[in-house]
Amino acid sequence: MQTLWTQGQISVAVGDITRFEGDAIVNAANRTLLGGGGVDGAIHRAAGRDLLAACRHLRESEWPDGLPVGEVALTAGFALPARHVIHTVGPVYAKSEDRADQLASCYRKSLELAGGHGFERIAFPAISTGVYGYPPADAAQVVWQTLTETLPAWPKLEVTLVFFSRTDADTFLGEVRPLPE
Repeated sequence: MQTLWTQGQISVAVGDITRFEGDAIVNAANRTLLGGGGVDGAIHRAAGRDLLAACRHLRESEWPDGLPVGEVALTAGFALPARHVIHTVGPVYAKSEDRADQLASCYRKSLELAGGHGFERIAFPAISTGVYGYPPADAAQVVWQTLTETLPAWPKLEVTLVFFSRTDADTFLGEVRPLPE
């Protein structure tokens, strides 16, 4: 994983989130919690079958109708280097409806869960910017605002935003600071 930029408690990196070593990685899950494509599928494959079993248990015990958009659930990390997985469901983008609050909730509630458990290092993927269609530049503004408003409550928590491609990382960084020429 290559770190491109750090400011305070926030770092931006390019790489494979399933290789992050820390307290938790955040999974851009779907409502079923039972795996899927993109980041969700990669996390489930890397964590192994025990993650699926833990997610099935969450469905049976806490979220029988599925995890709602903007909510979070916690499991162990199993075969991942990260000790835990925080699952959250991002919003599907819609031009006709502002869903920034739902996207912000994914990040805010993940941070609150991590901070409440005493976690010190967590990593996020770009939630909702893949098949859910949220424009990356718009998402970057929501993410940055949410992180800068929420992180002061958890001064020991370090956040790494892990992007799969340099292009995606540059889009995020271009929204939160001018890129060097």
